[in-house]
Amino acid sequence: MNKRRVYLKMKTRQQAHDLLMDYCDSFCKLKSETISSTDAVGRVLSHPAFARVSSPACHTAAMDGIAVRSVETFGASESSPLDLVEGEQAVFVNTGNAMPQGFDAVIMIENVQHNVQKASLRIEAAAHPWQNVRRVGEDIVATQMLFAKSHKVSPTCINALLTGGVFEVKVWEKPRVLVIPTGNEIVDWQDACKNGLAPGMVADSNSWTLCSMVEEAGGKAFRIKILPDDFALIRNKVESVCDGSYHAVLVLAGSSAGSADHTANVIESLGRILVHGVSLMPGKPLVIGDIFGVPIFGVPGYPVSAIVAFDEFIKPFLYRLQGIAPSPRPLMSVVPTRKIPSNLGLEELVRVKLGRVGSQTVATPLPRGAGSITSFTEADGIIRIDKDSEGIHAGVETDCELLASEEDIGRTLVVVGSHDNTLDLIKNALLGKGVRLSSAHVGSMGGLMAVKKGICHLAGAHLLDPEDGSYNTSYIARHLPNIPVALVHLAGRDQGLIVPKGNPKNIKGLEDLAQQTMRFVNRQAGSGTRILLDYKLAALNLAPENLPGYDMEEYTHMAVAAAVKSGAADAGMGILAAAKALDLSFVPVVTEDYELVVPKTYWHTEKIQALMEVLADNDFKEQVLALGGYHVGRMGQVTWMG
Repeated sequence: MNKRRVYLKMKTRQQAHDLLMDYCDSFCKLKSETISSTDAVGRVLSHPAFARVSSPACHTAAMDGIAVRSVETFGASESSPLDLVEGEQAVFVNTGNAMPQGFDAVIMIENVQHNVQKASLRIEAAAHPWQNVRRVGEDIVATQMLFAKSHKVSPTCINALLTGGVFEVKVWEKPRVLVIPTGNEIVDWQDACKNGLAPGMVADSNSWTLCSMVEEAGGKAFRIKILPDDFALIRNKVESVCDGSYHAVLVLAGSSAGSADHTANVIESLGRILVHGVSLMPGKPLVIGDIFGVPIFGVPGYPVSAIVAFDEFIKPFLYRLQGIAPSPRPLMSVVPTRKIPSNLGLEELVRVKLGRVGSQTVATPLPRGAGSITSFTEADGIIRIDKDSEGIHAGVETDCELLASEEDIGRTLVVVGSHDNTLDLIKNALLGKGVRLSSAHVGSMGGLMAVKKGICHLAGAHLLDPEDGSYNTSYIARHLPNIPVALVHLAGRDQGLIVPKGNPKNIKGLEDLAQQTMRFVNRQAGSGTRILLDYKLAALNLAPENLPGYDMEEYTHMAVAAAVKSGAADAGMGILAAAKALDLSFVPVVTEDYELVVPKTYWHTEKIQALMEVLADNDFKEQVLALGGYHVGRMGQVTWMG
């Protein structure tokens, strides 16, 4: 069956969520089961848990000392000490011991003088009733409710249950979720490990990720082998598993509107579609349906879309089954470092890096592609852009859902500017000093503008002045005239042309880029690499418009190298380290200065000083040299203070 579908009845996120919750309440039920209290961590109670015994079960000593009858100690003082008869008026007890019958107070051992010969115990202060005594039921009283229905059992709950004599509890069974990966282009990671990946093939990651997310949400995940993009095969498998064995079925990929996307057609042929398409990005292609009373989800194939679909819909569904609700993420007011445009008609979830700069928290948007899995691994927060908005302007405060703690955000060093491979090494080194690093790659000029706006702790720059061959200082004087900054030398680095391994087109320099058979990949306008390229082209009397691919832009040296590696380009301007990282060849053009622009207001902060310690470390310098194309003789030197 090869039926192309379109999103004719796309729901908003809230509409789809409400519809799914109503469906869950009407059709989906879990059974209750009895398990040992010691096995209940992470499970949800289906019935309240009531204490069977009191704690303490009798009056007990709360201190090491002597048990006394408080009435017999009245009148004792430093000037008029009282001697008690050992064994009759005073009995030695340890913390937790049951109190002797009729005794109602404990005097701490350090306040007692023991006369062994006279078998007497001298005290210099009276005791009041129930002093240093834990009375019956002080903590738990038999029959009291320890935990209500729908309580999720934590490790500390075990202590209360066992202490209260509750050795078994009734919990909801774990929702059983079947995960069905589909696709002609995916292979099991085990096979990829043994045989490698053929061109166009990728290791299946979504099914393993979602299985883990199911388990984290309190469910029990089951996964079957990958099915090819075949309507009949997928339909037969889905029909066979919708027999009541599972509380939900997830079909991964094939949920979009293409001719090879079969999930919606499979659901429609066997049951009914509740939702096909949600006005949410990422996550738009989600399908929700019902087959024989079993909820079935068509999960988008792109990793980010799949994770968002689970987080926004499937996780709340599993929680609802168990009678609990996901805890809302805490909100923080943040300021975006740059404009975040958005498409009208789609609610968008933008993942961001966060850092505290001065009195404000700044948010740097991460890559927004549905396949950019690093946007999850790097994210500190999520900004939601309403479907009726065209985006958020830079510098305008907005709410952000926190994924990281406020403590982590406060210890983040925010770097904005030119991309450099050493930043990853710096990030790793700073973690050992309790500092996180967030970097946004917007080019050298973008970094200076971020300093000007006060939205970063420092900027990376390598801006060549064509008049005198200097780096950065003239640009700082021109664009940051009223902002005192320090200029710290990070490294000299070799810039040139990144070309395929072996340099098959025998490129010798920039002058060869004008060949009509050449495909070039450029850095973005405002980057130091772009400024350097334009300067060199002008010196060679080469017009940029004569370079095929001059308008093809990337934002990092590694992205340029990846474009060359993939065959999308024959050459790109970048650093030697990027070429070496991807086993490509390199044609040197110039050695340049890459420097850090640090506003003086942050110079003495712990984060900047931790950075300076890293730059002074010889082991770190050796790591940078190992990348290739770097010169570290002046690393960490303050070259200019303005």
